[in-house]
Amino acid sequence: MDVTDVTPMTADVVLPCLDEALALPWVLGRLPAGWRAIVVDNGSTDGSATLAAALGATVVHESRRGFGAACHAGLLAAQAEFVCFCDCDASLDPGLLPAFVRQVAAGESDLVLGRRRPEGAGAWPPHARAGNLALTRMLHRRTGLRLHDLGPLRAARREALLGLGLTDRRSGYPLEMVVRAADAGWRVTERDVPYRPRTGKSKVTGTWRGTWQAVRDMRRVLAVPATDPDALQAAAGTR
Repeated sequence: MDVTDVTPMTADVVLPCLDEALALPWVLGRLPAGWRAIVVDNGSTDGSATLAAALGATVVHESRRGFGAACHAGLLAAQAEFVCFCDCDASLDPGLLPAFVRQVAAGESDLVLGRRRPEGAGAWPPHARAGNLALTRMLHRRTGLRLHDLGPLRAARREALLGLGLTDRRSGYPLEMVVRAADAGWRVTERDVPYRPRTGKSKVTGTWRGTWQAVRDMRRVLAVPATDPDALQAAAGTR
């Protein structure tokens, strides 16, 4: 089936948020018509939650600090068949997500990831790119997947994601999703997406310390033994 022949479906978009008031208007303005934005406020002090609600987003409050905690709270709050994830800092365009969802809906992929292509000075600092490269190599050794990026722009079916039993609540969450998907035999694919300098101050990979913490969290994920594929597939309902 040609993915372009699949009628675009609505989806819930999870947007983990920590002090992103400057970026929120652009990010929410780029969501496809009819799609629901789930802004998960992770302790913002700049009025992000109030602004997001005023702009029409569904706001979820997650008191546990951590990227994974915010992402998973958004997943639990989602109701649509398809769930997407996107950073809330205007570095990635949620307007690109319909193509991701069409690919999943067409049965061509179970999990679609955005392969970031940096545009503009400072979009992807060298230390963050080096950390990502090291992780994709470790991911290949662990799962056999040959990916170029572990970027946060992604889409999959909600029930299938819940069935993966994701447990990481820190920076390892995006990698754990890919690892568990590979263990379950999912088809994981990439699409090129532009990656622009973020709006506002970076919380994680904009600093050497943040990048090292993220890599450390993700290495813990890779150290976990593979889950039985048959059991995971049954739980996720992908086969």
